[in-house]
Amino acid sequence: MTDKYVITIDRLYGSGGRIMGRRLSEELGIPFYDEEILKMASEESAVSENLFRLNDEKAGSNLFFRAMGGLNSSLEEPSVDDDVASPENLFRFQARMIRKVAAEQPCIIMGRCADFILSAEGTENLIRLFVYADIQTCIRRTMEVDGVDTKEALRRVNRISRQRKDYYKYYTGKDWEDMANYDLPINASMLEPDAAVQLVKEYLRLRGINVR
Repeated sequence: MTDKYVITIDRLYGSGGRIMGRRLSEELGIPFYDEEILKMASEESAVSENLFRLNDEKAGSNLFFRAMGGLNSSLEEPSVDDDVASPENLFRFQARMIRKVAAEQPCIIMGRCADFILSAEGTENLIRLFVYADIQTCIRRTMEVDGVDTKEALRRVNRISRQRKDYYKYYTGKDWEDMANYDLPINASMLEPDAAVQLVKEYLRLRGINVR
């Protein structure tokens, strides 16, 4: 059994993946990183946090970068030159912060290609989750959490999930919805977040990870 591990979570919008991630963090007693990564990267880089937020989980527009699918360029050290605030460089600052928090202690990291970044880093006991649900469930949960009607919920589910898919492809060159990228895909259509947490904890035990 080992106490050393890192969990990354990618999720369809409205699937409940973020809620599950926070509850899993509480159950396991380990840090949870979502938008906190943006603040930390801003503080380290001295680039406005608003710029990180404007570009958060959105593909850039560099045609060469898009054609190459990110490849190793996404994993380079960030620049402090004229392109310091380019979307690609902001991603590199985030990637560096993701590597840093993952090296410090067990933690959970939401989205932002953390699975790709840490796989390339060779992170020990990396657990890559993908949480999804059928469209009806995503719409219902978006209505409940965001307080919007059916039409707006559908629009958000489609728009934000498409943005995440494009973002992942842009920086990794891979298909976000290819389940081969993940260790444990979770269909949350019939699972509430607490049940999904128990599923993940059991998987961790099967992987030889010591969980309470």
